[in-house]
Amino acid sequence: MKVLMINGSPHVHGNTYIALREMEKVFAEEGIETEILHIGNQAIRGCISCGKCMETGKCVFDDAVNQAAEKFEACDGLVVGSPVYYGGANATLAAFLTRLFYSTHFDKTMKVGAAVVAARRGGLSATFDELNKFFTISGMPVAASQYWNSIHGRAQGEAEQDEEGLQTMRTLARNMAFLIKSIQLGKETYGLPEKEEMKRTNFIR
Repeated sequence: MKVLMINGSPHVHGNTYIALREMEKVFAEEGIETEILHIGNQAIRGCISCGKCMETGKCVFDDAVNQAAEKFEACDGLVVGSPVYYGGANATLAAFLTRLFYSTHFDKTMKVGAAVVAARRGGLSATFDELNKFFTISGMPVAASQYWNSIHGRAQGEAEQDEEGLQTMRTLARNMAFLIKSIQLGKETYGLPEKEEMKRTNFIR
């Protein structure tokens, strides 16, 4: 079993990384393999709604999104970490996730998702909600912790002092590991839930 972890911070070893690393320790104890992809400092543009991915199965912009797609398909869980910018996720991460989820057409059902956010003070829950929407539109169960998955720190490394935040990350990782293992057993015994054909409507038809 494997968890793919996305570091959406421009800082390789900033406070977002501290949160992800705390989770990574628990995953190792649980026998779950992890890989951290650092994409927050890369030049990743947003989706232009060209529709080419519908034809080719990959994004027309051949960058970190296409490189991550295969890893995403192979993983059992996805952790997305972001700093808070103006009450929202890092724009680079938002562009990365939008294109990653839209351009990959494999079934994401029952891959476990978790969002992790870091900030000096405010905007954490709004960013947390923003990131969770990628999971819930894709049939991915969302792992929970003892509190919203956030950690505090301004200067690089300050998150190490947030004892509750670090505990929240450990609890999240344990719960996520349990979910991944339980879903694996469930798939072996019962298979995946039945899917109905998607009905797409809008307000005029």
